[in-house]
Amino acid sequence: MPSELTGIVVVAAVVLAATAFGLVRRARDGKLRPPDQASTSEREVLTRLGVSDGTPVTLLQFSSAFCAPCRATRALCASVAAEVDGVRHIEVDAESHLDEVRALGIMRTPTLLVVDATGRVVRRAAGQPPTRPHLLAAVGDAMTAESSR
Repeated sequence: MPSELTGIVVVAAVVLAATAFGLVRRARDGKLRPPDQASTSEREVLTRLGVSDGTPVTLLQFSSAFCAPCRATRALCASVAAEVDGVRHIEVDAESHLDEVRALGIMRTPTLLVVDATGRVVRRAAGQPPTRPHLLAAVGDAMTAESSR
């Protein structure tokens, strides 16, 4: 009887841990949030990836070859870049740029960085792509913040 009780307790603990992990991941997945502390070499890395000073907003997307959410992110970013003046979309193959991926702390694909005209990452989303209104709001915020400086 005690071994049955132990098994039930272990199963319950695993289910609770998995549920907690899933809830935290769902809450963070695809959210455009401010980035973590920027490193001093971040600007150099962004420049190597094609981000140039003076472009009002750059949508820098890290993708991998067989990633379905990456294709959805590509379509969303390309349409926003085509629709909004001053927005540029750059897609980077994460596997081909491992040094840059490590330097920027990219942990999964797709990851989208919103970079302002000064070359500073102002928003970051990992996982499923953000919705169009969220992305447009982040782009607008980046442009507004830059024009107020």
